[in-house]
Amino acid sequence: QTSENQTLSTYFILMGLFDQTKYAVFLYTLTFVLFLMALTGNALLILLIHREPRLHTPMYFFISQLSLIDLMYVCATVPKMLVDKVTGDNTISHLGCGVQMFSYLTLAGAEVFLLSAMAYDRYAAICRPLHYPLLMNQRVCHLFMSGCWFLGMSDGLLLTAMTMSLPFCQFRKIMNFFCEAPTLLKLSCSNIPLYEMFMYLCCILMILIPIISVSGSYVLILRLIHSINSAEGRRKAFATCSSHMVVVLLFFGASIYTNMLPRSYHTGKQDMTVSAFYTIITPVLNPFIYSLRNKDVTGALRNLMLSGMGPRKF
Repeated sequence: QTSENQTLSTYFILMGLFDQTKYAVFLYTLTFVLFLMALTGNALLILLIHREPRLHTPMYFFISQLSLIDLMYVCATVPKMLVDKVTGDNTISHLGCGVQMFSYLTLAGAEVFLLSAMAYDRYAAICRPLHYPLLMNQRVCHLFMSGCWFLGMSDGLLLTAMTMSLPFCQFRKIMNFFCEAPTLLKLSCSNIPLYEMFMYLCCILMILIPIISVSGSYVLILRLIHSINSAEGRRKAFATCSSHMVVVLLFFGASIYTNMLPRSYHTGKQDMTVSAFYTIITPVLNPFIYSLRNKDVTGALRNLMLSGMGPRKF
């Protein structure tokens, strides 16, 4: 009995994503395929940007960093879920849960601010083209990226430390396929309204500030596009921003639902579905969004295929 109580106090039980459906095997197989697609798509995009000199620009530097984050993001949650399905062991240790939470919070925070930096890059390219080489030089890009990682890690460290220090009840079934902070709050035995309020305000700041930044950049961009007399010029300017706008809508939409809507608007199944969307589906979609309609990326892919992965001659 003592051993069982210690196990209950040391481990959490992840309920899985599709365990309650009769199509669980098919859906987990599909998830595995999507996981491989996310790995392949993002790794290929990083390789193309690193390898192709034409893509050594601030815009593609940020896209490669977005792919790196998505690659790490999907690896932080999906492999554990797939291994659990194969082994039948859905437990995760207290330490493992904390590490997983810190990883996804850090990566999500970094991506939020990265999308904001990408919006500023598009503003500088379209609205300040003469000053663009100065505004977005290599040093500035690296400073932006360092700031994104620092803010993401700060958010991850703070929220993970506070969440994992809470006392948890004997009933330790996490109604999700990974250790997500809002889900763990439901398992706490203590009275946590102050912590919930702090977490809510923290999430609002982490999401609202980038939303204001992205919105401001696009208001200025759209105002400039509206003033362009040439239809071709407007089309090119809008095409430059369209991929980023789609990614912003996908990611921020899921983030707002998860972190800013009151708990009364959530159900366990809805939370799990949204979590699956931004941890599995979004990393699959992002490489396609940035490559399918992008002539530079498709050209780099064609060069890579023609060279047979060998060294290029200049």
